[in-house]
Order: sequence, then C-alpha cells, then structure tokens
Amino acid sequence: EASLDLNFVISFAGNLTYKKSALPAMVKKVPADRLLIETDAPFLTPAPFRGRRNEPAFVRHTAQKMAEILEKNIDDIAHITSENAKKIFQING
Repeated sequence: EASLDLNFVISFAGNLTYKKSALPAMVKKVPADRLLIETDAPFLTPAPFRGRRNEPAFVRHTAQKMAEILEKNIDDIAHITSENAKKIFQING
C-alpha cells in the first residue's frame, strides 16, 4: 500500500494465478491507470503451467485472472494494461 501512496505503477506476474496467492486483494486496490501485467520470464509461470519455463504467450492467463478479479473482460484488461505500458515506457502507436 505504501507503493500506491507513492503513485507507483504496480505490475503483476503469473503468481497472481496461484491458489494461495494474496495478490488478488492487492489487484483490487490498484487504480486501473497504474496496472501492468508482466511475464517475469523464466520465473513465476501462471498456474496452468507452473513448474515449466515461463514464456510471453502465458501472459494471457495472468490477464484472465486479473479480469476475473476485477470483474472485467480480458479485452478490457488487455487494453488498460497496454495503454499503461505505452504511457510508462513512452511507446508511440
């Protein structure tokens, strides 16, 4: 929560999908304009692939979990997090 008070952007990886993860409660606290998703490859593989080497294609599972937590559809999460990444990393397009 201190990170939120400092207006940090918060990024979530595959461990958001773990059954015993405390991260879903944190996702609910982060404003939409400060949410990101990352692969953190090769570690923190999403639950369906846990124990395997992570790869960028698995990010969809983290996005799906975030969508479930926030009661949004995955397309909304993809748009929100993509726009945030563009803004933060100054990517045009």
